[in-house]
Amino acid sequence: MRDDLGAYLSVGPRVGLRPFSLDDAEEFTARARESRELHAPWLFPPQTVEAYQAYARLLIAEPTRTGFLVCERADGRIAGFVNINNIVRGAFLSGALGYGAFAHAAGRGLLSEGLGLVLAYAFGPLGLHRLEANIQPRNTASRALVRRAGFRLEGFSPAMLFIDGAWRDHERWAITADGAGRGAGSAAVA
Repeated sequence: MRDDLGAYLSVGPRVGLRPFSLDDAEEFTARARESRELHAPWLFPPQTVEAYQAYARLLIAEPTRTGFLVCERADGRIAGFVNINNIVRGAFLSGALGYGAFAHAAGRGLLSEGLGLVLAYAFGPLGLHRLEANIQPRNTASRALVRRAGFRLEGFSPAMLFIDGAWRDHERWAITADGAGRGAGSAAVA
């Protein structure tokens, strides 16, 4: 068992959250390549070390973004990731989620647990009030994930994001700090 609690920002029964690191390039990209079939056509995480380094640098350096690796506490393997993008402070206190599970962890509830930890961290130490997830309507796994976490469907945005060569429709799901904790992912922030 490789469970160094000091490495995590937050822990749950089976997973821990830690920030992205440039040192994770090899494992992250290997997991992304193994998960191509699972992710397509919804998600395209970096699959080369160079692409990962650029991606991670933005998450590490940009104040309007932050990223978390969801790691299995049993062995430290990266099970998935959750990013908060487009963070706006001031009166809005909001961010937009991006996330994905890797193939070896899919269907095991690890990303659900990790998302619960991210919600607790976002509405606690990060001081946000609202998180939004924009999901393509046919992405049933993603819709189920946010529904379990307590997100509510707020609307539909035609041709919202350019993904895989086309403008894709998205549903807007959101949760606010006062609605967090109602879903499956209760968490302890370290």
